[in-house]
Amino acid sequence: MNPSIAAKLAQLAERLDEVNAILGRADATDNLDQYRRLTRERSELEGVVDLYRQHGAVGQSLREAEALLSDPDMRELAEIELREGRERIAELEQSLQQALLPKDPNDERNLFLEVRAGTGGDESALFAGDLFRMYVRYAERSGWKVEVISQNAAELGGYKEVIAKIIGHGAYSKLKFESGGHRVQRVPATETQGRIHTSACTVAVLPEADEVSDVVLNPSELRIDTYRASGAGGQHINKTDSAVRITHLPTGIVVECQDDRSQHRNKAQAMSVLAARIKDVQVRSQQAKQAAERKSLVGSGDRSERIRTYNFPQGRVTEHRINLTLYKIDQIMDGDITPLVSALAAEHQAEQLAAMSEAA
Repeated sequence: MNPSIAAKLAQLAERLDEVNAILGRADATDNLDQYRRLTRERSELEGVVDLYRQHGAVGQSLREAEALLSDPDMRELAEIELREGRERIAELEQSLQQALLPKDPNDERNLFLEVRAGTGGDESALFAGDLFRMYVRYAERSGWKVEVISQNAAELGGYKEVIAKIIGHGAYSKLKFESGGHRVQRVPATETQGRIHTSACTVAVLPEADEVSDVVLNPSELRIDTYRASGAGGQHINKTDSAVRITHLPTGIVVECQDDRSQHRNKAQAMSVLAARIKDVQVRSQQAKQAAERKSLVGSGDRSERIRTYNFPQGRVTEHRINLTLYKIDQIMDGDITPLVSALAAEHQAEQLAAMSEAA
């Protein structure tokens, strides 16, 4: 094993012992924020430290087997143990290398999904509706909860914009590579001459911020407006100023929420979305600096970047970032996007392993 990796693993084992000692104290829950943070850290450390300790145990067994090679009566058994032990050591070292890959601290978070129509007029709005349904179906298959926060429906169907919160363990880790430009090629329902049109939508996947604590929101930098909601909702929705619009003055980010009848709940939802968007801007700025040094194989996730094409006449979906084409468009549009999600995650991990090998 690489000495630098071995040293890092030893440090992680020591840290796990420290965390366990802190969490084992009687006053461990006095500070709930710290308790949650340490519990999360322990969960992240336990897997890799267990592998490290298995590696140490197998290494000790190998040394004992090597000592028996000089004994004629034990030589054959020792050779078998050495062969099996070396195979196990190789497996453990590969698992440890993968476990040491940089963890995205947002992977286990809930997320905000934003789908917006782009070029293509009515057809783009219809496709935005299809994309949103695809993600909702995937969330349902995964056992996650979907809450629509804001929607701007188009006249002929679909959405000009729709924002939803997806609640589920590991949701962001699965969908974080979906951000970007999604292009569709098909014959629109409004097309009378059977011509194929190309239109596009943008998707943004933002990790939920922790109770807005991840982002400092200065009240003096916020303009909060209330107004009467429009659209479906019955008589009540047009009688009270329940809709909320929040503008973050330093960045110009604007969030509107009107789907709930309660102004307080709309404001809380809008603040959550605003915090997530501001955090996303901060993270993407940091990633842009890192990408200048090393470009990720799965792309930057920039909204303007075309990441995927859905070609209905040919029944194919092409993921441009990893040159993957699947001829199962009906299943994908029905929410079976696991092949795409898994392939993108695998490519990202391979890119991380390559970077780690270069740095070692």
